[in-house]
Amino acid sequence: MTRGRGIKVLVSMIGLDSHTTGAQVVATLLRDAGFEVVYLGVNQSPAMIVGAAIQEDVDVIGISSHASNFALIEELMALVTENGLADVPVVCGGNIPPSQLGKLKALGVARFFPPGTPSDAIVEYLGGLGRGGRAPSLRERVTGDE
Repeated sequence: MTRGRGIKVLVSMIGLDSHTTGAQVVATLLRDAGFEVVYLGVNQSPAMIVGAAIQEDVDVIGISSHASNFALIEELMALVTENGLADVPVVCGGNIPPSQLGKLKALGVARFFPPGTPSDAIVEYLGGLGRGGRAPSLRERVTGDE
């Protein structure tokens, strides 16, 4: 699979979530599918994730999360908007209660991937979602360079 060629995805756990298996599997899956992956790992604050997204000029932000991190995802989405990253889709995976999905969607989370989501579904969705050269990079938006 080379669906992800040209798309850079940041993958991280938010807050004190230390359940790394899902994020590590997704990071490997995406890398093997041709995506460029920036893996931040555990114990990342919303500010750290947004800072890395800016520094790395990513096309997609992928968060592994659980129900207890709802407030941190709210904070992340606010920082995404405040930092001019509204064109960078945020996707979440993990055990997120159905009662929170509508709230997160309203905040701008693009998609949710619950445990058991087929690998091909993740690759196809992210492959069609990333800016992947279709939109100007952050550097181009800030400096006007092309």
